[in-house]
Amino acid sequence: MTQLPLAITPGDPCGIGPEIIARAWRDAPSATRHCFVAGDVGVMRRAMALVQAAPAFAVCEIDSPAQALTVPPRCLPVLQVVPTAPALPWGQVDARAGQLAGEAVLWATRAALRGEVAGLVTAPLHKEALHAAGAPYDQYPGHTELLQAEAARHAGVSLAQMPVRMMLANEELRTVLVSIHVSLREALDAITVDRVLQTLRITHLSLSRVLGRAPRMAVAGVNPHAGEGGLFGREEIEVLHPALEQARAEGLDVHGPYAPDTVFMRARRQADGRREFDVVIAMYHDQGLIPVKYLGVEQGVNVTLGLPLVRTSPDHGTAMDLAGRGVADASSMVQAIRMAWQLVSGGR
Repeated sequence: MTQLPLAITPGDPCGIGPEIIARAWRDAPSATRHCFVAGDVGVMRRAMALVQAAPAFAVCEIDSPAQALTVPPRCLPVLQVVPTAPALPWGQVDARAGQLAGEAVLWATRAALRGEVAGLVTAPLHKEALHAAGAPYDQYPGHTELLQAEAARHAGVSLAQMPVRMMLANEELRTVLVSIHVSLREALDAITVDRVLQTLRITHLSLSRVLGRAPRMAVAGVNPHAGEGGLFGREEIEVLHPALEQARAEGLDVHGPYAPDTVFMRARRQADGRREFDVVIAMYHDQGLIPVKYLGVEQGVNVTLGLPLVRTSPDHGTAMDLAGRGVADASSMVQAIRMAWQLVSGGR
């Protein structure tokens, strides 16, 4: 089977996305080999100038994804998939930047769905800039929802028939979220038997492919002390227990619900490499993401589970305050690329 390249989208050109991509090419050639940037050549040349080292790296324009497989060393290949971008100011929210970022993601997503690329790694979007770009981008809170909509459209199914979940992972901890970019009040309403069970099924299927075995899943409670037998809330009794019972009946290796303030420690990889659980199912965005990011945002990777394509991204935002200074850390981007190769090919 012919190898396919990975597409990397540059994110918001006013943020650190292009810079961390350029730094990844400079510092991690084994990871970035057979990758290319789907974006704008000028944006990437400006970014490479921020992190340039001797001998110089070239930013070369390619005509097709397949050309990324044959570019010479010390060359960053870019496929021009958006209109030529103007020189936008670093660190500012700009609707033009949001449109360029959105167009690059749409191109890469459609290319992956057509089987032209092995998967995609997405540098950070700025949600305000994306929304300011107008239709169709203003209908998506972020990458995950945009990818879900495109995948559903490609498959000819409804959004409900293309359920996705966000997994955040680093070397020490993995967590998957029941709800993603909604308010806390809406997130509580989203904790239903069906949605929790769906999250468990998606996580089981996705991590089984990565681990080569069924994942051992821990479920975090909704309330303090996992409700303390109904004293602090009944979601555990009325929602989580029935969902877990059904999951176990289907053969899933699932445990809990556990107190949210301690379960993440039980799933953290120890010095000897062992961990009690492979992943924690968190009930809402901040419950799951704070523990992973506290352990090291520079190593975190966001993986979208449930899509018919591979998509990873760094575990941080556009960092507008750092943009254009040449000091942004590319570690999370490098880890996201390595994770994407692992998901595509079972290791690299």
